[in-house]
Amino acid sequence: MPIADALPAGTVIDEFRNGVEHDVRYANIAIIEGNEASQFGIGFISARIAEAVLHDEQAVLPIGAYNAKYGVTLSLPGVVGRQGVTRILEPSMSNDEHEALRRSAEVLRKAVRRISGHSVATECSAA
Repeated sequence: MPIADALPAGTVIDEFRNGVEHDVRYANIAIIEGNEASQFGIGFISARIAEAVLHDEQAVLPIGAYNAKYGVTLSLPGVVGRQGVTRILEPSMSNDEHEALRRSAEVLRKAVRRISGHSVATECSAA
């Protein structure tokens, strides 16, 4: 379900998106301010992923995994179990959201090329 369909009537979608973007960008700072350390957030999600793998839960979690469609690792919902990420779920998105995801993937591919001196496709086919 698109998030816009789940929001209360009268919610301004652009304001909501800006708020979510802000919260995501500064989540680590909020954790540090609340606990004086960021490892709590990292430890919590690491433990949750390990639990899903250990118990072969086939749990849907937001997780970074290589996405062949975009040619780079992205964090999207994925099905996680004993075999790792077995399926990537791409939520329904508006055209603007899809374009933003595509641009993000391109930025990541360029960063990988800059760091490695190779294209992502070359790196993946060599693996």
